[in-house]
Amino acid sequence: MMRTELCARFDIEYPIFVFTPSEKVAAAVTRAGGMGVLGAVRFNHPDELESVLCWMDDNTDGKPYGVDIVMPATVPTEGSTVDIDKLIPQAHRDFVAKTLADLGVPPLPGEQAGREGVLGWLHSVARSHVDVALGHRISLIANALGSPPADVLAQAHGAGVPVAALAGSAKHAVRHAENGVDIIVAQGYEAGGHTGEIASMVLVPEVVDAVGGTPVLAAGGIGTGRQVAAALALGASGVWMGSAFLTAAEYDLGPRIAGGPSVIQEALLAATSADTVRRKIFSGKPARLLKSRWTDAWDAEGAPQALPMPLQNVLVSEAHQRMSQSSDPTTVAMPVGQIVGRMNEIRPVADIMGELVSGFDEATVRLDSMRDH
Repeated sequence: MMRTELCARFDIEYPIFVFTPSEKVAAAVTRAGGMGVLGAVRFNHPDELESVLCWMDDNTDGKPYGVDIVMPATVPTEGSTVDIDKLIPQAHRDFVAKTLADLGVPPLPGEQAGREGVLGWLHSVARSHVDVALGHRISLIANALGSPPADVLAQAHGAGVPVAALAGSAKHAVRHAENGVDIIVAQGYEAGGHTGEIASMVLVPEVVDAVGGTPVLAAGGIGTGRQVAAALALGASGVWMGSAFLTAAEYDLGPRIAGGPSVIQEALLAATSADTVRRKIFSGKPARLLKSRWTDAWDAEGAPQALPMPLQNVLVSEAHQRMSQSSDPTTVAMPVGQIVGRMNEIRPVADIMGELVSGFDEATVRLDSMRDH
């Protein structure tokens, strides 16, 4: 049985925590016995997140779900959007504009043109996400960039909500535990999005040993039941997944091609495990992305260096929207882990979860049979 102490703690059937920007995927994961964790960074205004969390409350059968925020430890400015814009060099803006033109990426439709960038990378906006989330029946707050500030931890704990934080090294994990973080997500180099330098096979047991009794979720390179079994064998109390659910049938972000998969999903389905790169061009911090003509342009001679967070995301936010809304999968800028090589079909969340459980059972039975010999 795939049962750990986190199953009882959160009243979930399986210790499978799934980060996703899609509320439909998050709700489906929760209904299937795991814990869906909704990424809040795409919501610029509190009322947008409020509306989606009301939907989550109504579509998770009373089962637990979480919210993931992005709260940087240091922020270049806390001013208005205009103030932040002034910090972005014109040469960077010119490079982005020229690259989009060279790639043939069309402008956004009229009703979307000129929209503000994704402000969820800003400290102040992330705080508003916490305030909104705690007004709902969430069971977990996760911070994608480490320990949130002490007052945010106290705010969550005061509401009875545990806090998880991602760590790319044992040193960072220990700091999180000392700060009062309840669950450490040990995210290996193979993962999509923000990652450290250490691979999961090495990182997970290092973190487990370093933080003592604090539960650890293994992240990075997990897409099958066999890999879940490996993570638990390394001492993790569960897994934190994301990439494997980007090709879920319920994933509803981005336009679909002739009624089929979205442009993003088409790009992911065509990729192998070698088709990712780890760069700062997504947010200003190292993040693993799908290799595309967009990442190639930033790697070319003469391309500018990425700006620090959150300026880089403000710079490229509209570009990301335009590429995601286009019909060309070769230009997609999408965070995804090396597990993308196994993401070869569109399947309902329930089927993905079912295969994780059956694959785990098969792996543990095989290991048990080895002891008999």
